[in-house]
Amino acid sequence: MGSPNLLPYETIVRAISGDPEAVDEVLRHYSKRIRIAAIENGYIDRDIKAA
Repeated sequence: MGSPNLLPYETIVRAISGDPEAVDEVLRHYSKRIRIAAIENGYIDRDIKAA
């Protein structure tokens, strides 16, 4: 039983190994945090968001 806010450990391991589906899952899971981190001085840094 894990926390609903955390990705399963196996997903992280698969993403690190290069599994495209796992990488997509990680990006979807953290998309809100990525958008927030891409905001600089009130503007979205599209280069950071696209990375």
